Amino acid sequence: MARIDENREFVPVRIAVLTVSDSRTLGEDRSGDTLVDRLTGAGHHLAAREILPDERSQIADQLRAWCADPEIDVILSTGGTGLTGRDVTVEAHRDVYEKEIEAFGTVFTWVSMQKIGTSAVQSRATGGVAQGTYLFALPGSPGACRDAWDEILAAQLDYRHRPCNFVEIFPRLDEHLRRK
Repeated sequence: MARIDENREFVPVRIAVLTVSDSRTLGEDRSGDTLVDRLTGAGHHLAAREILPDERSQIADQLRAWCADPEIDVILSTGGTGLTGRDVTVEAHRDVYEKEIEAFGTVFTWVSMQKIGTSAVQSRATGGVAQGTYLFALPGSPGACRDAWDEILAAQLDYRHRPCNFVEIFPRLDEHLRRK
């Protein structure tokens, strides 16, 4: 059964937040604010925060830059995961991924089903790994960001979470680069 192992020390991670929107400003970014409040409230560090328009190449370039930054462990993006023509965040993420975390989207859909029923099929939330950095693309609503954080990411980004979590395998994410 999943649980927090109180014998392990909490390990804060450095998280960047990217909001993808053609219309929002930092002052209107409720989804980004939700993520920042959740991650800092859990004891993690906000490493960077940006807002970019729904432009695939700009999003992918920002993701690559943050993946190359040794001061960023995790990237959370919000917005652009839907089905409209301007929703290109998922494609930008996949342009950057070395490995996709397929189960993230599945679990997110399951969580969403509990809240919004079959409307959950319209989300394309995704997760992956690139250059030793975790990347997660979340829908652009504060509720979806809360659900992703509270139901999935809070536990998986907590080193104390058992039986396993993303934090404990950080050192092994880029082991293929160290092979002889």
